[in-house]
Amino acid sequence: MEQNRFVIITGMSGAGKTQVLRTLEDLNYFCVDNLPVMLLPKFVELSRQTPGRNTAMVIDARGGDSFASLVEIMDEMQANGFDFELLFLDADDATLIRRYKETRRRHPLEKGRNSLAESVFLERTSLAEVKQRATAVIDTSHYSNSMLKEEIGHLFGDDTSAPRMLIVVQSFGFKHGLPLDSDLVLDVRFLPNPFYETELKKLTGNDKPVQDFLNKFPETFKFLRMECEMLNFLIPKYEKEGKSQLVISVGCTGGQHRSVYIANNLCNYLRLKSYRVELLHRELNQKD
Repeated sequence: MEQNRFVIITGMSGAGKTQVLRTLEDLNYFCVDNLPVMLLPKFVELSRQTPGRNTAMVIDARGGDSFASLVEIMDEMQANGFDFELLFLDADDATLIRRYKETRRRHPLEKGRNSLAESVFLERTSLAEVKQRATAVIDTSHYSNSMLKEEIGHLFGDDTSAPRMLIVVQSFGFKHGLPLDSDLVLDVRFLPNPFYETELKKLTGNDKPVQDFLNKFPETFKFLRMECEMLNFLIPKYEKEGKSQLVISVGCTGGQHRSVYIANNLCNYLRLKSYRVELLHRELNQKD
């Protein structure tokens, strides 16, 4: 049986281990943060018994004195024929100190008696042997989050584990409130309102008579063309920055006619471009 990938993540506190773990979760790894070292052999056994699932875990100085046994346990794993990867996250001292000062978090080795600089020095010294065993070392001193995510995807992803960014296109009515998860909000209340047409009032943008009504106006097609051009520009930029989900909210007054029609058209366009798209009509309680 082919062994799943088993990744141990360690390194300097403040070097980006949490960001790496989140990225691996997006790559469909089973992830555990701050695993006690003594539980590592148990997770090895579970990994062997769970085919088709990659595993990643962070083990670091937060584990206290038991962290010192990591090298010994890794030696036992290798002696028993278990293959694993050890990713070591590093950064220069100045960067680590700056990050801790910006977040106002306490370094795990401070414990009320060491300064931040002393804690960084002690941790670096204690990790020297672990770093030598690493199969990959990443210095994040000059990495942005998107750069780190891209690097992790290159090292640990594959063609099937890293799906394209999910785009959610949803219609809504402004009178019911703005969707709080919106990244982009498109206001289509400038379009003629089918609500005021007696034969259309009780229909929705999913119905052909409403679509035919809106298709009569040149501004409908001009707006759609401009929005598609804007999305052609923006979506690759969002993907490059590592965004995993983009929510585009299209609003009209009641969320029944114009916003539904425009959302449907944008969704169809993006699907033709081979994007992963989910379509929601909030006021209609529908999901496609």
